[in-house]
Amino acid sequence: MTCRCLGIIGAVLVLASTTWAQPAGWTPPQTGDGRVDLQGVWANNAATPLERPDSLADKATFTDEEVAELQETAQRLFGGADDAAFADGVFNAVLANVERNVSRDGGTGNYSSVWMVDRVFENRTSLITDPPDGKVPAYTPEATARLEAEAAYRRDHPADSAADRSLQVRCITYGIPRVGGLGAGYNSYFQIFQTPDHFVMLGEMIHDARVIPIGDMPHAPESIRQWHGDSRAHWEGDTLVVETKNYSPQSRYRGSAENLHMIERFTLAGPDDLHYELTLADETTWARPWTAMVPLARSQDALFEYACHEGNIGMAGILGGARAEEAAAAGR
Repeated sequence: MTCRCLGIIGAVLVLASTTWAQPAGWTPPQTGDGRVDLQGVWANNAATPLERPDSLADKATFTDEEVAELQETAQRLFGGADDAAFADGVFNAVLANVERNVSRDGGTGNYSSVWMVDRVFENRTSLITDPPDGKVPAYTPEATARLEAEAAYRRDHPADSAADRSLQVRCITYGIPRVGGLGAGYNSYFQIFQTPDHFVMLGEMIHDARVIPIGDMPHAPESIRQWHGDSRAHWEGDTLVVETKNYSPQSRYRGSAENLHMIERFTLAGPDDLHYELTLADETTWARPWTAMVPLARSQDALFEYACHEGNIGMAGILGGARAEEAAAAGR
């Protein structure tokens, strides 16, 4: 996989916890048709975890002084050549104030923090803004039973065929939305293109491109299911709102699949800040809908090539290794 190599963690971003006010006296740029211009390359390098850590309980925000202290700790932990951390591991290591975040795999070594992208700290303690506890709502009993059955199958059939491996390992897609997990800090850039009647969001990971009509076009029939669902957009003032449904049963996002319904809201919060808010609902998976806001920062970088695992040749090794283990077990 190709990864961004931009240096040490170094930036601090201060945001209000629930108010997305634009700077006083600032007017968002417009396209030729008079709509807010959302185009450009946008980076998702927030260190803020998707869910609020249990240790922070009801603490929704940090003070500016606390953010500065977290920043100093981040510099100490990841400002040299120590092990890298991914996803929420950066925030959790800084919050725990550990001496180093050791995550070596024991055989092939690990990434060095020198080669990882900058992560951005802010006042919020979770990307989730609703529920107020900053947590993904509980799974429904139906979802719990479904996920337990799927986990049991994966334990017994880790690699009978390529279809048993995840969509990411198969180099198909990282899914939509890409929030949580490796959603931030690792090939986490997007490029937005915009015309009067279409909105395109190109992701750096596996180069997933969403081409979304803007206007009154109806959704595709429910019988048509896609990896990324079926999206339609419309404007609400200066905010572009995207509704997505009709996901494939083979899609996966935190236990949800074909019943996922997503509303995304794209709002320019300043010359270099794009607030990406999404609300997810699936009554067969979660006890209630939930909302998160991801702060995206304008970047002058281009999107990098993402080679997955170079023609997917890694799959041959995965399946070959599984067959070798089965033969060894049979021999015993």
